Amino acid sequence: MNLAGIDLLAKAPLADGDLLVGGRWLPAADGRTYPVYDPATGEVIREVSSAGPRDAHAAIEAAQSAAADWRATPARRRSEVLHDTFALMREHRDTLARLIVLENGKALRDALAEVGYAAEFFRWFAEEAVRIGSSFGDAPGGGFRHVVRRHPVGVTAFVTPWNFPAAMATRKIAPALAAGCPVLLKPAPETPLTALAVAALLTEAGLPAGLLNVLPTDRAPEVVSAWLDDERVRKFSFTGSTATGRLLLGQAAANVVNVTMELGGNAPFVVCADADVDAAVDSAMDAKMRGGGEVCIAANRFYVHTDVATEFTEKFGAAMSAVRTGPGLEEGVTLGPMINQAAVDKIRSLVDDAVTRGARIAAWGTVPDGPGHFHPATVLVDVPDDARILHEEVFGPVAPISTFTDEDEMLTRANSTVHGLASYVCSRDLGRALRIAERLEAGMVGVNRGLLSDPAAPFGGVKQSGLGREGGREGIEAFLETQYIALDWPN
Repeated sequence: MNLAGIDLLAKAPLADGDLLVGGRWLPAADGRTYPVYDPATGEVIREVSSAGPRDAHAAIEAAQSAAADWRATPARRRSEVLHDTFALMREHRDTLARLIVLENGKALRDALAEVGYAAEFFRWFAEEAVRIGSSFGDAPGGGFRHVVRRHPVGVTAFVTPWNFPAAMATRKIAPALAAGCPVLLKPAPETPLTALAVAALLTEAGLPAGLLNVLPTDRAPEVVSAWLDDERVRKFSFTGSTATGRLLLGQAAANVVNVTMELGGNAPFVVCADADVDAAVDSAMDAKMRGGGEVCIAANRFYVHTDVATEFTEKFGAAMSAVRTGPGLEEGVTLGPMINQAAVDKIRSLVDDAVTRGARIAAWGTVPDGPGHFHPATVLVDVPDDARILHEEVFGPVAPISTFTDEDEMLTRANSTVHGLASYVCSRDLGRALRIAERLEAGMVGVNRGLLSDPAAPFGGVKQSGLGREGGREGIEAFLETQYIALDWPN
């Protein structure tokens, strides 16, 4: 498939197939396909090849065969491939964004932002590829020298989610290739087309065959089990729910596979009494509504000091009510559909539960008539602590607000969750904001801002929100093994 195929991905099957294995576009070994749907209409976009166990094993063979040459490829050359891919993603930004809208549903402005964010991982790790260092030094006791080398871990396998079909793929692919590792990628079944487009761009940039193998499938357990059961797979990275992550950790343990897990979140958003309310509302809209709220680091619980609760609720509610909901490609739309009807049903059940327990709806947006999986932007107030919505990830455009007066009591409530991915704090007093941030049990904290993610910063959580970090200098470390050589060196 060439670059022209990006435009055709949404319209018709590829000439040969949708699986990228060993540099070739192939159908599934057993000929199976599955439908990909447009969340805005519920209609089938197209049928996509569905990989099975035979395809999974073929991908491992291809990756293993390509591993030695890529490991020996100079870091500068690996860097050039990633730089060229970054440039191609920017060149095809509009097409990629429209493809994301088509299969994911998010508003075009969010999709454009995602493409820019996703491309930056290739630029960042192109620069990190040439900084993988080794060390050489004297043993403190004398008589020999220490040589410490960094080597690629080997074949890597990735499972990515549907909510950021470009960025969650590039955040894993870029550091793996930079470190010298071949890649196996299983994109989410809902959004395989974006991953195929990114793969086409990497191929166009000169990535040798076999180093990126992409297997769309609607039978993930069969494919992922085949990878985790093979001793040649030495690294596994998963982004998704905590429940699925627990199961995959158990499978990975059998072969002691190195794992990175970016799992669920339940982010608190704290508005202190001295906060700039207008700025806090802007940050809240970013933290809650980016990607329609279908984001693992989305603000999930709002704790607002009673002194500013009325003002914040009125202004935040007005902003949420003004959100325009509709198909993501329509002019002016800022909230697209949810990924499927099951997602809408879950969000509604959480809202209904909160209302049953005494919460009130303070703001309720509108949704378009007709088909599509839409849920309005919603603000809830007077939400009791036992409401499910405070203990389960909403993954949608609903903001439950609770109030507080005592900082210690608020922190106890904010930390009373098994998750610890992201948190947010708004305060004019930087000392107070940092004090609260440091006491929040989260891997990432936004202070007076609702946008956290940056390819140059380590992304990840604590507690049951994950293991390891992606992005930043830490991101490439997950794909490197450390080797120590004791070198006889007479004094």
